[in-house]
This record gives sequence, C-alpha cells and structure tokens, in this order.
Amino acid sequence: MSVVTSSLSGDQEKKLLSLFGHVRLSLLYKASVQGYTAAAFHARCNSQGPTLVAAYNKAGFLFGAYTSKDYTQNGQPINDDKAFLYSINDERKNPLRVSSANGQYGFTDENTGPNFGALVFLFNDTATVQYNAGNSYNFEAAHMHGDDLQLTECEVYRVEELGGCLTKTWRNMQWTSERKRQLKVKITNYKPDVKSVSQARVLLVGPVGAGKSSFFNSVNSIFRGNMTSQAICGSAGTSLTTQFRTFTIKSGKSGEPIPLILCDTMGLEEASGAGLDMEDIVNIYKGHVQDRYQFNPMTPLSEDVPGYRKHVSLKDQIHCVVYVVDACRVSLMSAKIVEKFAAIRKKTNQIGIPQLVLMTKVDEACPLVSEDLQNVYMSHYIQRKIQELSASLGIPVSGILPVKNYSQELELNQNTDILILSALDQMLNYADSFFENQPEEEKEEL
Repeated sequence: MSVVTSSLSGDQEKKLLSLFGHVRLSLLYKASVQGYTAAAFHARCNSQGPTLVAAYNKAGFLFGAYTSKDYTQNGQPINDDKAFLYSINDERKNPLRVSSANGQYGFTDENTGPNFGALVFLFNDTATVQYNAGNSYNFEAAHMHGDDLQLTECEVYRVEELGGCLTKTWRNMQWTSERKRQLKVKITNYKPDVKSVSQARVLLVGPVGAGKSSFFNSVNSIFRGNMTSQAICGSAGTSLTTQFRTFTIKSGKSGEPIPLILCDTMGLEEASGAGLDMEDIVNIYKGHVQDRYQFNPMTPLSEDVPGYRKHVSLKDQIHCVVYVVDACRVSLMSAKIVEKFAAIRKKTNQIGIPQLVLMTKVDEACPLVSEDLQNVYMSHYIQRKIQELSASLGIPVSGILPVKNYSQELELNQNTDILILSALDQMLNYADSFFENQPEEEKEEL
C-alpha cells in the first residue's frame, strides 16, 4: 500500500485555506499514485461532500475548483452557488477566486474528470485540463493557469468544516499537576482482582500508521520521565511492526514494572493476505502467541510452529482490546478497513473481551487542539469525529478516547501526559470488567 501524501507546500495550503472559513483539507485522491483517470477520481471522490480540486503545472500555478455538492455521475448540470474556480502562484499575494457567471452553476456531474465547464480536469483520462473559454466561468487564461494545461499533479481534497469551540466541555477533565500525579499513582498501584494475574494485558489493534507503537513509546516516556523509543515507529506504506511484542513499562529507569503490559501487533492493511490475520488475532487473545513471534501474513500461527504457547492461563490472555485510529483518517477509512474492524469486533465480542478506541493525532486533526490540548473536549470537530468513529466501529462514544502521542517533542508535556494517563486508567477499568466476568474457579487459579 503506497503512502499518499499531499503535494501542497505550506504557503499553498495557507492560501487555499484563506478561501474558506475554519476548515480542514483531507486528501482523497492523488493522480500520480492512483491514476490520471476519471474512474480513479470517481472511485475515491464520489459522495464525499464538499471537495476541492488542486491541479499543478510546470508554470508554477496551483489552480482548480471547489464545489459544496457531491459527485454522483448523474449526467446533470449541478447548481451550487458556493462553487468557484481559483488560482494560486508565487507572484500573486492572494488567490484568484472566480464564481460562475450566473451565480448558480457549479459543475456538470458526468463520468468524466471534474467538469466545471470552463475547465475539465483529467481530460480524456490524461494529465491535462481542457479549457473552454467563456463556458460558465469567465477569467483570463494567463491569470488562471499561465496558459499551461499540462499537469504535473492533480489532487482532490475533502473540505471539512471544523466548527470552532463548543460553549462548554462535553467531557470533564482536570489538567493539573495533581491530577497527573493521582493518575500515575492509581495506575502504578493497580491490582487485578484475580490472584493468578499480576498485570493486565492490553492489545493495540489498528491500521498501519495509526500510532500503536508511538502510543507505547509515549506511555513509556511518561513513566520513565524522559523521551524513549523502545517500539519501532515511523512512516511507511506497510506495517513497521512485524513481530508480536509485549512491552512492560517501568516506573523510572530502574523502577519496578507497572501492572500493565501493552501488546503491539502488525497493522491492519486493506489487501487480503496483508497485515494482521484473524487467526493470529484469536491466538493472541487466547495467550498462545509468545513475545517476539514473527508474523507470517501468508500462514497464521499453528500449534507446530515455534512461537506457539500451548499451555496458557488467564495471565497469558488479553484482558482488554484497544483499537487505534488516526483522527485525521476517521472520514477516510476505506470500506475494507472498516470491514476488517467489524470482523475483529465480532470475534472479540464472542470471546468476551472489553474494547476501547484510542483516537490519536487529535492535535494534527484540529488546529484548536494543536494550539491548546485542553481544547480537545471543547472542539466541535473532535466531538464530531468521535461520534463518526462510534458509528463506524460500533463502539459507544464513552469508549472512545482522544490522545496525542509524543512524536517530535524533546520534553514531556503535562496536558499530553494527562490525556494518555486517563486513557490507561480506562483500559485498566475495562480489564477489571473482563476479570469480573471470568468463572470463579479461574479467579482463584494459582
């Protein structure tokens, strides 16, 4: 799976955003990766709500079109009084913005590339734009695209309203140093209500790049008191985690392990036969997979394979499952990833393991949260993403926890720590629910 990233420079993005109110741009389609074809465009951009076409040429222009309406390929002209064409280049301080001549026409919803009358992008399934002078939108060609209709890239972005701050917080959170201390003490002193278990085991499951390994490193950093990087993390198209890992966390460099083990897995991937296999997940749940077992996506773990633990007890099993999802990708999760989540949830429910969701990268998803992490439960956008994630995964809103992982910082931050520690506290609460549901004979197991 290719890593698809935006070609917008910081200055270009800033100028684009100036055309709107308080919005976020989420990349849906990139022609150089997914193909300069109408079919590739429609496969990723139909029924996505407000979108922005961004076309690049060698003359140094970024130009394109915005519509607030869906693409559906109904073959009809679409009225949209919010639609416009735009152009940006280095020589122009502010973007050129052109509304339709009659103030009503938006685009023609055909099975071609985006057709805005005067400009038809991906013309004849090529890296070109057709220019039809005076058709619905009026502008000087040299000002719009510098008379260069050959594209070096074409992208489409979803345009999402962020919505500003709510009038009051929708989830109570204390952001004090005392609260951080209380959470650390509570987690460090946690004891499972089962004699045979000394540490709760929590499994992290999520798509490639969602931040599972980064979350462990962040937790480890909080309890060590300095930045750590024990789990491999970074950016790649396929999972950087290829082994099953069980990470213990020490309270201080030479301290005792806290009563929580975080288990990391391969990331979920869209393609069948890639990423974490369902049979491997079940084996992990039941405690059969040993630390550092090397996953083989083509062959799930079986009893006769090294790394299989035959004799297991309650302490080897998973006591809480945590799905990890990037807040920036909530609306962009593919149907295949959602289906994989649904299959995992169904199996997890059958086994009876409590489940939570970590929504990571909330600071990247919302500028208000980036400015101040304490805005996380005041952000209309974050609240909306949590509700959307709840509907997609079937997890109650109360079971979805927004967090920010450490990624580029050199020093710990109190607000970041409190969000992460609060999430750990909930994981232990859910693990307790798992223990409470076990038969009495297993609770007394020695």
